[in-house]
Amino acid sequence: MRVDPLPVPARPGANRRPLRRTLRQWFDTQEGDRPLDPATADRIDWLRAAPFIALHLGCLGALWTGVSGVALTTAAVLYAVRMFAITGFYHRGFSHRTFRASRPVLLLFAVIGAACVQRGPLWWAAHHRNHHRDADTPRDPHSPRVHGFLWSHMGWFLTRRAFRTDLRRVADLARYPELRWLDRYDITIPATLAAALYGLGVLLHRLAPQLGTDGPQLLVWGFCISTVALFHATVTINSLAHGWGSRRFETHDDSRNNFLLALLTFGEGWHNNHHRFPGTARQGFRWWEIDLTWYGLRLLAALGLIRGLKPLPSRVLEALER
Repeated sequence: MRVDPLPVPARPGANRRPLRRTLRQWFDTQEGDRPLDPATADRIDWLRAAPFIALHLGCLGALWTGVSGVALTTAAVLYAVRMFAITGFYHRGFSHRTFRASRPVLLLFAVIGAACVQRGPLWWAAHHRNHHRDADTPRDPHSPRVHGFLWSHMGWFLTRRAFRTDLRRVADLARYPELRWLDRYDITIPATLAAALYGLGVLLHRLAPQLGTDGPQLLVWGFCISTVALFHATVTINSLAHGWGSRRFETHDDSRNNFLLALLTFGEGWHNNHHRFPGTARQGFRWWEIDLTWYGLRLLAALGLIRGLKPLPSRVLEALER
């Protein structure tokens, strides 16, 4: 007669290990990396996405904190400075290598870019390079043609597969240990910014109460609202700029030029131009195509902070003028 062995009791806390590992991954993105399960790799990891959801819920805090001129100014300045770091350095610099800069300058803007809560510079550049390689094909993780608007706008990067950094695509950047550190501990900079804003608000409330601000108000407006607005403006280039606008060039994707999106994203809305010539730091090709990032990069080049800025080929400019 066959006798089944007695079941081995689970060790206390064994069932909590996946939860603990996920919580640690909020602070260390390489913590507990395991081979991906194809059955779940492309599903949203809701637990790991909890900080992203909490950031949006934090905007509701404005109902209690109210608003002030200081809060609005802080939110606007942080939107502008961080948008330039994303468009000028995360995108045109790290992803497309359209200029060169010293390591201190690259690190400075990488830190500012990390404050956008759009992950680290290696993660951002790797995904963007993959996007250009597979734009609007089934291998493109955020193609609205393939996956629909909502997924291309903000669903794709919340999956287990998308949380990982494909270091094979960014070997040129991965040789910098400071960029690898920022990529691994990407929550450090946003958390520091949030704490600094709260502390600044507390200080202003004590020293200059006539300004009408405090710690919770600057945290809500300067961090939560500014960051959420920055995020959704940035990802319109994934979603809206691949279906809404005009096409100057016949590219192998659905990229469009859109004046409104270009204003919101400091020039990224000239997306069809960019997909036709991704190797140039300039995306607004005509004088009326406002490209604030290009103007900012030219200023940094004039100041000697960056060099080798790649302009649009003269033959293209001449053809556009005809």
